[in-house]
Amino acid sequence: MNSIGQEICSFSRDRLKKRSTRVTALSGRVQLETRSGDAVTVTEAGEQHCGFVQDLSLDLKVGVITPSLLLSSQDAANDLETLQKFKVTHILNVAYGVENAFPDLFTYKTITMLDLPETQLTSYFPQCFEFIAQAREQDGVVLIHCNAGVSRSASVAIGYLMSREKIPFEEAFNRVKSARPYIQPNPGFLIQLKEYVP
Repeated sequence: MNSIGQEICSFSRDRLKKRSTRVTALSGRVQLETRSGDAVTVTEAGEQHCGFVQDLSLDLKVGVITPSLLLSSQDAANDLETLQKFKVTHILNVAYGVENAFPDLFTYKTITMLDLPETQLTSYFPQCFEFIAQAREQDGVVLIHCNAGVSRSASVAIGYLMSREKIPFEEAFNRVKSARPYIQPNPGFLIQLKEYVP
């Protein structure tokens, strides 16, 4: 049996097995990358898929930011049992392409917002905050949701805390993150929130 030092010295790329890596681009194009020695060959796989991994599992987790302000994904906003469990009365929908599921049971405000760094997030704050304030005046409970409950709705919640409670970005961010740990506002939203002066 050879020592590890001898194995390392006798190592040769030629002894490695030929491997291919399947790469799916954001556009959905699928390619195979095959390495042979120092050369890499790229071939089209002839398949087309989503440029992302689809997650078809339900996300019914609701983050409680304050007793009257909740945060979730579209899944919880479309689950009547979850909404009733959290005593939701008002729903702020900042998703793209998500219909309001129960218009006869809840008060809705829909503000279609794209989750892009260049979206002017703070321009939506006045109408979002006005809706939340009206709900609070009625002793209501507001659920803010977007598609995944990660970027847009979390950013609105952070901005609301900064505006209403006059707290700095870091504190507002940490409060929302402790309520829903997987929030992740996109980079453009983070810059806008850090520069936001209520």
